[in-house]
Amino acid sequence: MSDKYNVEASEILANQAQRLPITDAAPIYEQLLSAFPTAVFGRCLLDNCQIALWCCYIRLIRKLNDKKGAEGQEETKNAFEFMLNYVGSDIASGTVWIEYITFLKSLPATDPQEESQRMASIRKVYQKAIVTPTHQVEQLWKDYENFENSVSRALAKGLVSEYQPKFNSAKAVYRERKKLVDGIDWNMLAVPPTGSDKEEQQCMAWKRFLAFEKGNPQRIDSEASKNRVILSYEQCLMYLYYYPDTWYDYATWHADNGSMHLAVKVYQKALKVLPDSELLKYAYTELEESRGEIQPAKKIYESLLGDGVNASALAHIQFIRFLRRTEGIEAARKYFVDAHKYPNCTYHVFVAYAMVAFCQDKDPKLAHNVFEAGMKRFMHEPEYILEYADFLCRLNDDKIVRALKSVEVWKRYAQFEQTYGNLASILKVEQRRKEALSRTGEDGSSAFGSSLHDVVSRYSFMGLRPCSSKDLDYLARQDLLVKNINKKAEKSVLSNGVNNAKTSTSAKISYPDTSRMIIYDSRQKQDAALLPNSTELPAPAAPLAGGAGTTKSLDEILGILSPALAGFVRNLPSVDGPAPDVDIVLSILLQSNLPPVQTGKLAPGPIMNDPSGANKLRANPGGVPVKLTKQIHPGVKRKDMDRQQNDETPVQSQPVPTDLFKIRQMKKARGATSSQTGSASGSSGSSFSGESSQAVSSN
Repeated sequence: MSDKYNVEASEILANQAQRLPITDAAPIYEQLLSAFPTAVFGRCLLDNCQIALWCCYIRLIRKLNDKKGAEGQEETKNAFEFMLNYVGSDIASGTVWIEYITFLKSLPATDPQEESQRMASIRKVYQKAIVTPTHQVEQLWKDYENFENSVSRALAKGLVSEYQPKFNSAKAVYRERKKLVDGIDWNMLAVPPTGSDKEEQQCMAWKRFLAFEKGNPQRIDSEASKNRVILSYEQCLMYLYYYPDTWYDYATWHADNGSMHLAVKVYQKALKVLPDSELLKYAYTELEESRGEIQPAKKIYESLLGDGVNASALAHIQFIRFLRRTEGIEAARKYFVDAHKYPNCTYHVFVAYAMVAFCQDKDPKLAHNVFEAGMKRFMHEPEYILEYADFLCRLNDDKIVRALKSVEVWKRYAQFEQTYGNLASILKVEQRRKEALSRTGEDGSSAFGSSLHDVVSRYSFMGLRPCSSKDLDYLARQDLLVKNINKKAEKSVLSNGVNNAKTSTSAKISYPDTSRMIIYDSRQKQDAALLPNSTELPAPAAPLAGGAGTTKSLDEILGILSPALAGFVRNLPSVDGPAPDVDIVLSILLQSNLPPVQTGKLAPGPIMNDPSGANKLRANPGGVPVKLTKQIHPGVKRKDMDRQQNDETPVQSQPVPTDLFKIRQMKKARGATSSQTGSASGSSGSSFSGESSQAVSSN
């Protein structure tokens, strides 16, 4: 395959290997295992935290020890304990707990002492299982209640009441945990990041899940909480196997919790997976140097440098700084003398060492000599000339720089410490910077912990970066996604805080401009504002701009408006701010595709009073007046009024009735008018009513 990480092609190849003999299929499986080391589980039981794999392991152990008697039962029990200690806190481990309890219940007991030990073992497993948020936690709780009641009802009451709150907590955490787990694709194969939407969604889903587990929502003891976080990271790395920021987060979490040896193991494993990641190497050296292990850190730098000929300029620079921090001035100077002879040594190395000599060694003469030596090779480099000029103008007063504590200069302060200070001061300033900016919210600090961007900023120099542009794009996308999640979380917190507005007040309060307030006068006529000839008008805050750039006075505009609209405009408050371009607003409105209004039958409404009685208007929800063609007179029967309306109104203008009774009336009326003359209309009306009554009685 041209791309060994092509998932679809790998699945086709695996399906073909299943139909081949074992001798022919073995090389294919080896090839797949090299590309996807977490997908094939034959060699990686401890590296694979999938419950399905561990269930296969348990089935194999039980099958091998099924006929070995007591010795085989003990080995099977140890296998269950080993598995549950490793993956027992997984959300899908409920079936394993149930299987283990069933296995313990099936063990024979020859005497009361063995029976008592067996019951104690079963109770202990039950009590662990019911406080673990798994899919089967409710079933396990019911089984536990039945078990305790079957042993002793008196003892069961106390034990059940003791573990009821713990079970309720586990059940509540399970609901939240399930929401996060459902967003994870557990069938995704581990491939290097490509920047696809699905990969980024999965990456953020894992970050949310890890943040949830690190928060210890169940408030269990610290050791159990750490085990859950470790399992979550191990499961995450099965899918984000080639993501350097995931390895960095995992190692940083171990270091923050005091487990330096575990952090070292994570970095060592990460560098086996990503041997070309300079970022992880710099982070690893930083960890070793911070805990005083100078020689391991130096070996990592030497692996970055290689023979020196093919090393990058940034590797030379960082090693010079490392030697200056750990071994002193002479070691750094000696290495620079050797490094500047390499053909790939750029002007960046000269600038970096000159600044080390100037800022840390307090030796401006040596720094000047270094710049002068570089001028012979880099006179054609404008950036080098600018750095040299900046050096000549610079003052070396670090006390003033260190006195700056404002939040706005934290970035410069961190850059200053990277140039002048040691690793301890650099890390201390970085931590203080994060705390200060997280309080003010000016840098969008991540809720998920440290970022690999910190390592990038610490180990960059001028235009040199310890990673590729592709890695920088990936880290930028991850930071953007994290910031979006934080914004959504802040919005949800704000929405939840609306109900508690009485207990929390805003830090920024906008007060009204009392100088523009108008004293209320109760004698003022309320209808004066509706008159079109009002003389006192509030002056607008900004002139109303026309489409051609001309302006009109308020009186001119009000003169062409209807009285009601003019009165409405007069009541509008004056607003300070830009006036919109009316033509642009109208053009946007005209070009917008508004959905058509769905017209339907007008609902009847209250009849409007009309003193003249000429035209009656009926109000309706659509706002369209409907003209009524009849008046309601007191003392007139409804039948006579309907008959009069039928005589006066043409048939074509009458609405089609929906009442079955009226439809039959209309049919009979049409038959009567076709067979009789106009003088017989009165008799037809009587027969009309009579037949209609018969029709009603027949119905």
